[in-house]
Amino acid sequence: MEHGKLYTVIIFSENTVGLLNQIAIIFTRRQLNIETLSVSPSAIEGIHKFTITTFADEDMIDRVVKQIDRRVDILKAYYNTDEDLVYQEIALYKLGTEQFLKLASVEELIRRYGARVLEINEACVVLEKSGHYEETQALFRELSERVGVLQFIRSGRIAITKSRVERLSDMLNAMKERLERKNG
Repeated sequence: MEHGKLYTVIIFSENTVGLLNQIAIIFTRRQLNIETLSVSPSAIEGIHKFTITTFADEDMIDRVVKQIDRRVDILKAYYNTDEDLVYQEIALYKLGTEQFLKLASVEELIRRYGARVLEINEACVVLEKSGHYEETQALFRELSERVGVLQFIRSGRIAITKSRVERLSDMLNAMKERLERKNG
């Protein structure tokens, strides 16, 4: 059940076995549901970026992020609202070829939603749509009503901050400067 505002938690760490489970436990203990989850290498070699969305109030998300940030394996964790980010999801839609081709204005539908045809064969058509949740869901609803969707999958959110550099870069540079002053 959705309570509070949707927050995006971004976590940087080395690629450590079991870390995802440890992070998930922190959310579970606070009775927060992870809405979406995406993990990938970051722009910094050897560092992975977790992008997690959850509904919470600001006090709760602040406590969760501070608890995650205290873990030894975590380099940096922080949270953002949608206003702080550029973000997208990707969705795939599998449709029956015969039903899809019978659709009047197939081309107009694809253009209106900014979708792409990834695969077309005798049995099925696979469309791809990237965008915000509301956009990918709107295409799903329309396709469901007009032709029926055989399969549907949506990725977790991927996001970058609107600021010039990633917060981790600032933190690593500050650590480097402190170390240089200490050793200098």
